[in-house]
Amino acid sequence: MDGSSPHRPVLTPRDWRAHPPYRHPEYKSSVLRSPTLPLIPLRDALKNTQAPVYGAQSLGPLDHDLTRNAARNGSPLGERILVTGRVLDEYGKPVRNTLVEIWQANAAGRYVHKGDQHDAPLDPNFLGAGRCLTDNEGRYRFLTIKPGAYPWGNHNNAWRPGHIHFSLFGDYFGSRLVTQMYFPGDPLLALDPIFQGTPAHCRDLLVSHFSPEATQEGHALGYAFDIVLRGALQTPTEQACRR
Repeated sequence: MDGSSPHRPVLTPRDWRAHPPYRHPEYKSSVLRSPTLPLIPLRDALKNTQAPVYGAQSLGPLDHDLTRNAARNGSPLGERILVTGRVLDEYGKPVRNTLVEIWQANAAGRYVHKGDQHDAPLDPNFLGAGRCLTDNEGRYRFLTIKPGAYPWGNHNNAWRPGHIHFSLFGDYFGSRLVTQMYFPGDPLLALDPIFQGTPAHCRDLLVSHFSPEATQEGHALGYAFDIVLRGALQTPTEQACRR
């Protein structure tokens, strides 16, 4: 289906009041790398185009299991958790067979990236990246390690709360979403300029919920995090959330 199809969906406008500003002064590095000019809208024919943006055939059987997909000589250290939820469109309908990608720090609060020089240990059995496809109900599921907090130098004694990055394309370029998921009850949320940069009435949409139903007995605690790609209840974007 292309942009000229008479059956293409009409995407609802984004509710920009739900998203963080591109430039949030309290997040100091965003001041240096955020756009200063108005955004250029995409043509309708482009934003509504349905097009492949990844190769689903390249998914591996362990891509969703971050406790095993990079294991070399044992299991990664830290608290095992299950993260699951549904991906929904602006009408509350499930987005089926769409790619969900995540990346995160390890239990000590360090990323496997040369730019991360935090004085915390790397885990030889943990890469911190995974992906999966949603099922026919729009549901995804990851088994991973709960990420640790880390210092990030934004201000005196600044620590980022534990979080997981999510990247989704949905069915259309206009549904592209990059966001972060946080954990309930984290005291660092009240001190974090990135989380606080999201409008107050939408911050709860970025916080997962402890889920006994998703918990795997004797193995991993469960957290639920639904993601809405567009519309009035859209999950806030990561416009200011780039670390």
